[in-house]
Amino acid sequence: MGNTATYVSVGKPNISGAVYVAPKGTTLPTDATTALDTSAFTCLGYVSEDGLENQNELDSGEIKAWGGITVYRPFNGMTDNFVLKLIESENEDVLKNVYGDNNVTVDGSGNIKVDVKAEEPQEKVWIFELALRGNRAKRIVVPDGAITTRDAITYNDTDAIAYGITVTAYPDSNGSTHTEYLEGAEASI
Repeated sequence: MGNTATYVSVGKPNISGAVYVAPKGTTLPTDATTALDTSAFTCLGYVSEDGLENQNELDSGEIKAWGGITVYRPFNGMTDNFVLKLIESENEDVLKNVYGDNNVTVDGSGNIKVDVKAEEPQEKVWIFELALRGNRAKRIVVPDGAITTRDAITYNDTDAIAYGITVTAYPDSNGSTHTEYLEGAEASI
């Protein structure tokens, strides 16, 4: 197969939502287009224009022979992180996922209280929904992921208040940290 320009794409967010979470153990989707169960999955709203970054890093050692030449690079493991900034800073669901479900309360008037605590991050199912060239769907399914980094929050006159997070994907029973599903080239969402 030669060069195919139609295989070149960008990763835009799905117009109806791009970042979804559900409790760990929720039934996972197995394709790119089947609608998510709205009673289980919660959309976390808009993400900053920086989009979604998948840092899929391999860790390997280095064995050198006498004289300095590398003769082998043994595989030591892998880290699979997803980096994004949630910008719906007044969204109760965003706050619950950033700070913990039990640390955010809303009273009868809609006032929100957030208790920021040092505690183990909650492991959840994470779904990232993208629209590729030609409106074809791409779905990234993380069956077990937790927020392992929270960036500094900037408050100023011009920038959206953003919750920059890193979601670390942990391996499932098959050893997969995430699965990607792409809709066929002849279909559309």
